[in-house]
Amino acid sequence: MAEEESILSGRLWEEYCDTLKRAGKQLLRPETPKTALDQAEGMRYLSRLIRAGLEMMVEGADADYPVFVVPSHETIKIGADNPDNYYQTARISGQHEYRIRGQRGTVPTLNFATKKGGFEKAGSTLEGTGLLNATEMSVAPDGSFEIILSTRKPASGNWLPMEETSHMLLVRQTFNDRRNEKAATLTLERIGEASSPPPLDPARFAASLMAAGLYTERVATLFADWSRDFKSGHFNIIPLGDQKVFQTAGGDPNIQYYHGYWQLEEDEAMVIETTVPPCEFWNFQVDNYWMESLDYRYHRIHVNGHGARLNPDGSVTIVLAHRDPGVPNWLTTAGHRLGTSLFRIIGAGDRFADIRTRIVKFEDIARK
Repeated sequence: MAEEESILSGRLWEEYCDTLKRAGKQLLRPETPKTALDQAEGMRYLSRLIRAGLEMMVEGADADYPVFVVPSHETIKIGADNPDNYYQTARISGQHEYRIRGQRGTVPTLNFATKKGGFEKAGSTLEGTGLLNATEMSVAPDGSFEIILSTRKPASGNWLPMEETSHMLLVRQTFNDRRNEKAATLTLERIGEASSPPPLDPARFAASLMAAGLYTERVATLFADWSRDFKSGHFNIIPLGDQKVFQTAGGDPNIQYYHGYWQLEEDEAMVIETTVPPCEFWNFQVDNYWMESLDYRYHRIHVNGHGARLNPDGSVTIVLAHRDPGVPNWLTTAGHRLGTSLFRIIGAGDRFADIRTRIVKFEDIARK
């Protein structure tokens, strides 16, 4: 077989490495920032995409024996990852049926989605084929629940639809207060699976490794395109943007995505003002040029509706500045002069926010 010959000759590894070399060219595009910090973060970003690709496409590639993988977290960040989220994904197939068993926990927002397409495929789309929100689920008094994933609706119980081409399960858990709320715990199985998987299939491994390489290349390309477009069209503003674009890249249809691009001199700050419509959740986060959330483990780079201090009229004012101006809802740039950002609103329906921004001198920010 051609796949086995490529393994035996070493060509498979060379072709995989070639995809990583092509991914690296995204860092040197004419519009990307050429500071040592931004370029070093770009290289670290690529190393993170490599890790994510290998975990999802190689280690978690078998839809017959699905396992949950965490594709984005504190040290793997992709496409304006949500600092208030816990993400899980698993490889599935629309040719099978699956069962999720879980304990609900106390996390306020929990949803399950099936997807088709994928960043490792040409076109880099990741479109929804089914969505189930926890608010729609039947949960037992002890917090336990089951969900069936299938193309045909079962006679009863919680159902997450799939299509024949569905290949990914994506779980989002969104916290108001991560320290005090408990995540749902989940297990996943293919209905009718055997007790243990067979040994590694060389041909399937070859396909999985190349998918991992293409994932790295195409994710890097997609979000470099987005940053380029935000730089020209969203410069120091936070508009609604084309939601179809964001949803075909894996976005949740319950979420409104307001992406921005910011650039501040040392003596400048950005003041962000809005009234958030009634919703399930909102937050605002500061990202670097590569659309990675800044390091929320050690820096205050995001705020949500639970922790924000509101104005007397119910509006919210957020200040992005290089250093603390002594006002509520200050977010730090964490040493960056430029980057991207995201204002995210969940469950607002057809009600939208008008997000206003203005650049001011740091010394002119009123202290409270």
